[in-house]
Amino acid sequence: MEVVKTIAELKDIVRKVKSEGKTIGLVPTMGYLHEGHMALAKAAREENDFVIMSIFVNPTQFGPNEDYESYPRDLERDKKIAESVGVDVVFAPSVEEMYPTDGGIRIHAGRQATILCGASRPGHFDGVLQVVTKLFHIAEPTRAYFGQKDAQQVAIVTTLVRDYGFAAIKRLWVEHSCTIGKRIKATTIRETVEGEAIGITDEGVLEILLDDGQIKKVYSADIEIQN
Repeated sequence: MEVVKTIAELKDIVRKVKSEGKTIGLVPTMGYLHEGHMALAKAAREENDFVIMSIFVNPTQFGPNEDYESYPRDLERDKKIAESVGVDVVFAPSVEEMYPTDGGIRIHAGRQATILCGASRPGHFDGVLQVVTKLFHIAEPTRAYFGQKDAQQVAIVTTLVRDYGFAAIKRLWVEHSCTIGKRIKATTIRETVEGEAIGITDEGVLEILLDDGQIKKVYSADIEIQN
């Protein structure tokens, strides 16, 4: 397994992989890897010729009252875990590498980010979309693998890939989601529902088939896979 820390290094690798006609799976993370990250990496390994995992604590998704500096970091530990699940390249850039200049251009997550969890974390999802967009352009993945625990983030990233030219990634993300087809428990601020996750709409809303046959649309929730 190789570890690279610059965009130029990773783009050189991506060009070589693509020139060989190989598929690329991207697993974006902020590090301090756990079983959820490992499951995503294993899925990427099974479904792609080449796997890239990014490890980057993204400052732009932290709010003024959230402690970016205290976020846990242990790159040496993470490298061992990544290698154990078949990652080919770990991309571990510095903040200066990812954001060398600030021209003032921003990505705004829009209406979806002003409700539920996003209402108490202004700017958080803007930062998520900023780093995801940059990673998509650097790694040029065939498939991207995201955790499904935060349904609001799933909805917002799905909207990004639908509206800004990443449609193929969105389709493959839905096809290979670790949530779709599984029985889940979704806990929102108002209720908890259980059922089978059956899809993600074009608006990024998670659809759950309840035990009584009704389809529940969930915009934001903590998701727990039950099987």
